[in-house]
Amino acid sequence: MKMYNVSSSPHVKAKSTTQTIMRDVIIAMLPAAAYGIYNAADLFGVRYGVRAALLLIVTVVSCMLSEFIFEKITKRENTLFDLSAVVTGMILALNLPCTFPYWKAVLGGAFAIVIVKQLFGGLGQNFMNPALGARCFLSLSFAADMTAFFPKDVVDAVSGATPLTALKNSGEIITPLSNLVIGNYAGTIGETSVIALLAGAVYLVARKVIDLRIPLTYLFVFAVCIMLFNGSTDMEFLARHLFGGGLIFGAFFMATDYATSPITKRGRYLFGICLGLLTAIFRTFGANAEGVSFAIIFCNLLVPLIEKYTVPRAFGVVKEKGGK
Repeated sequence: MKMYNVSSSPHVKAKSTTQTIMRDVIIAMLPAAAYGIYNAADLFGVRYGVRAALLLIVTVVSCMLSEFIFEKITKRENTLFDLSAVVTGMILALNLPCTFPYWKAVLGGAFAIVIVKQLFGGLGQNFMNPALGARCFLSLSFAADMTAFFPKDVVDAVSGATPLTALKNSGEIITPLSNLVIGNYAGTIGETSVIALLAGAVYLVARKVIDLRIPLTYLFVFAVCIMLFNGSTDMEFLARHLFGGGLIFGAFFMATDYATSPITKRGRYLFGICLGLLTAIFRTFGANAEGVSFAIIFCNLLVPLIEKYTVPRAFGVVKEKGGK
């Protein structure tokens, strides 16, 4: 007699699987990856474009090998084919400068998979975005390499400052606004081109992989707060903060991670508000000009609390007196 496991309603049928979702995320990141490789070659020479491509490959392979080896040792089911390790590797690589040492990228990939993801139970159990956890680990461990956006042998790199750093430290404008939109400036491999990132975001929305509650709330609250905190009404100042650094990349590709973002509608709005507020605080009052990665990781930790207070009550359930 064949036994069936019947779960409680509602029963939702969908063609999407973890593999198809991850595949769509990979496709969405390809424009930013391709432009990042081209940009490195255009700014610093062909060998740095090749280096950016190799860094992407090395980081992805590191993540895949780390997942395979860990699951072999712990005798867990092989999850390589769900493509989540590939996504983690790509996001991490796109958060690195093209000058970053290969062996440190391998270390970052292993940290993302083993420490942040697998030790907490694997995909869906991790409490923070694995790629961002690895980026923060690398930033704390190898700060100089993580901010080495200009190769040492490039004569034209006079100050070595990114547009966002120059804007924060001196208010100096070193890059035309159009270059920030196109992506023709030194930064991490995947964060520079707003056009490429938005093209990928449109694809994700069209494929219904992400909705716009988190990213749009994030960007709106950030825009309001960055203007208030800096006492500015200059639209160019706002545009430079929106288009410079990793804000667009973070809002659409990292803050929307399924495992580390709220599932409730109200929770997603609240999550976006927290992200925008924290990023504006970090960029305005912090020592670092960026702040996106740390804001997302901090808000990842708030997700259980956010969901606790935003999960809708079942029909007919009355809130008890005393707030219980």
